[in-house]
Amino acid sequence: MSFAQMWEQLAREDVRFVIIGGVAAVAQGSARDTNDLDICYDPAPDNVAKLVKMLNEWNARLRVRDGSGAGLPFIIDARTFRDSPVLTLETDLEWIDLMDQVAGIGDYRACLAASEEIEQGPVRVRVLTLSALIKSKRAAGRKRDQEHLIELEAISALKQMVEKESTKRHRRR
Repeated sequence: MSFAQMWEQLAREDVRFVIIGGVAAVAQGSARDTNDLDICYDPAPDNVAKLVKMLNEWNARLRVRDGSGAGLPFIIDARTFRDSPVLTLETDLEWIDLMDQVAGIGDYRACLAASEEIEQGPVRVRVLTLSALIKSKRAAGRKRDQEHLIELEAISALKQMVEKESTKRHRRR
């Protein structure tokens, strides 16, 4: 299953979320590969209940990079979300990271305000804007984020150049 199938299922269940991280970067033009779907979710109880349902259907379990978490008992419920602001999970579909805050942006409402809607197959989803992605990568400060910033800033510069040229052509008409 692809990331697209995951967010399509989330969207069909009316889960409120914003795609952040690598998948959002790809939606904004990045050529980098990503191995998980990162989302910032609305922590309202009704939304968490929908997430719990989906994650249990997907057989979600803790993801530990070195494999030491395999087989650890883990229960996905509202308490898990309340006690864990960041969940890094492996599912039968793909890996997914769920956050209630994004560095440099803020909570779900702030992410929502810093996002744009895109059409992905049969559904429309929210992804962080390019400028918000750049802001979040700067704030996170991890080495891999700093490396990714180079590409994202280049994409931003190219988009600005295209917009300027388009504006010039439009004025000439």
